[in-house]
Amino acid sequence: MPKPSGNVRWIVCALLFFAVVLSYVDRLVLPTLKPDLQGRYGWTETGYADLAIWFQAAYGISYVVFGRLIDKVGARIGYAMAVAIWTIGHVAHIFFTSTGGMILARIPLAIGEAGTFPAAIAATNEWFPKRERALAIGIFNAGSNIGAILTPLIVPIIAVTMGWRMAFILTGLLTVIWLVAWLAFYRKPQEHKRVSAEELAFIESDPVEPTRAVAWSKLLRQRQTWAYMAGRFLIDPVWWTFLFWLPDFFNRQYGVTMLAFGPPLIAIYLLADVGSVAGGWFSSRLIGRGASINRGRKTAMFACALCAVPIAFATEVPSMWWAVLLIGLACAGHQGFSANLYALPGDLLPRWAAGSVVGLGGLSGAIGGMLMARFAGNILETLGSYQPIFIVASCAYLLALLVIHLIVPRYTPADPARLT
Repeated sequence: MPKPSGNVRWIVCALLFFAVVLSYVDRLVLPTLKPDLQGRYGWTETGYADLAIWFQAAYGISYVVFGRLIDKVGARIGYAMAVAIWTIGHVAHIFFTSTGGMILARIPLAIGEAGTFPAAIAATNEWFPKRERALAIGIFNAGSNIGAILTPLIVPIIAVTMGWRMAFILTGLLTVIWLVAWLAFYRKPQEHKRVSAEELAFIESDPVEPTRAVAWSKLLRQRQTWAYMAGRFLIDPVWWTFLFWLPDFFNRQYGVTMLAFGPPLIAIYLLADVGSVAGGWFSSRLIGRGASINRGRKTAMFACALCAVPIAFATEVPSMWWAVLLIGLACAGHQGFSANLYALPGDLLPRWAAGSVVGLGGLSGAIGGMLMARFAGNILETLGSYQPIFIVASCAYLLALLVIHLIVPRYTPADPARLT
């Protein structure tokens, strides 16, 4: 069927994109302000690590819960609930000055943000046929790096001119505006008044796949499930560390002030964007030229894993921009590795079971992130150096690939009969 002239589905995609941007902005306000608030209120590194640990614990558990909840209530109500919860938690940061108090605000922020990706996927499944679905997901997922770029540009200016509390209030106001727009505009395609009959026919051009309930116990008996969970457990902690501690690293290592965080962080996340596209393109290119999925995915993951190795030397380089290059290369490697790892559930499990496995992987990655946060806090508290943290990051991806290969050496799909 040719593409229709209507574009309501792309307005929905734009709403999803801005929601992901805002989720990352709200998530990164506190890390951006961390060097200033730490000096002002005497935060310890282990106290800040507790913030990261509680955030990831709430995020990981809620990731699984929201996946099931959105299946029941739908994308419109599910996403509205998620945004409302995280906005309340985000703005509540203004009432606290200690790390212990901040945890009380951080938990609802994490609970709400955990619903972002499951709700966005549900909305995409409703509004896009398979031939456009990957493009739509790629567009809204790009909002994560856009949010990471915007935060160090806007938050320091707000904090310096109007106070750090206004940074939470004004960014929270943006999510309120988005929530109003979402509830006013979003409906299922069949219920939307602006969708033409031609566009609706295009959206519904794929045959409807019946959904099946799958028990957690049966999923956890599959090697493919454990391969994905193990990969997320080993690599997600590195990304969480970048999100929570990079501003502090540049402040501690090079004396970069809050107003000057923008250029190095922008450069790093732009490199991450390049890595995300390149990693996905590389495996697709290999598979398109005749390589097996096993060889294509693992070759791409190996190349991306090598990109992370030089970060072990990031604390020893002669200038900040050399450190930016090494960290940016590692972030690019992470995103490229992730693009291939995230494809594993779709490669090796039935479509009706893949979503539940993604939820388990999110929980596994959050648990790994909690352990990494404790390690990072203790290292910075005792040694005051990021070198051990970067050494762990440099090895994580090669180790993850080895573990995945040992669990699924031939990348054999799971037998659907064993899941029903």
